Amino acid sequence: MAAASSPPNTANEKSTKEVDIYRDTFIRYMGYSNEIGEAFRPLVPKSIVAASYGMAIGYVCTDTFDKSLRLQMAGASNRDVGILAGDVFSWQMMASVIIPGLVINRITWASRLMLSKAPGAIAKTVPTLIGLASIPLIIHPIDSLVDRLMDETYRKKVR
Repeated sequence: MAAASSPPNTANEKSTKEVDIYRDTFIRYMGYSNEIGEAFRPLVPKSIVAASYGMAIGYVCTDTFDKSLRLQMAGASNRDVGILAGDVFSWQMMASVIIPGLVINRITWASRLMLSKAPGAIAKTVPTLIGLASIPLIIHPIDSLVDRLMDETYRKKVR
């Protein structure tokens, strides 16, 4: 089964495929709201960080529901719909929430640790800026890692 959430490999392939609004448009960044929350962790209450995770998980669930419903409406079996839902949910949770959230959390934590002797405003603000600047750098490597992981585990089992 092909990855429902995998990005197209070429520009030509992209032009012939239907646009996946959850992967190919600005909506994709909703899945990264928790990374923004993690970057701002030194500056905001924990409830704001938790809310950012709620937003990201809502994005994951919406993508899963949308793709599953479309497949079901196309006449797919319940088994195929369940397999697709598991694929999309697992991929999105790992690529959009769990792994990037952990990476940005650790980048921000390490930055804050290195700046622990700096004045208060610098010790809080600079790690946030470093965390925010790191987000675009981690997206594609994490997506590729999760694609490989899913191909070697879940997707291999359901073929």
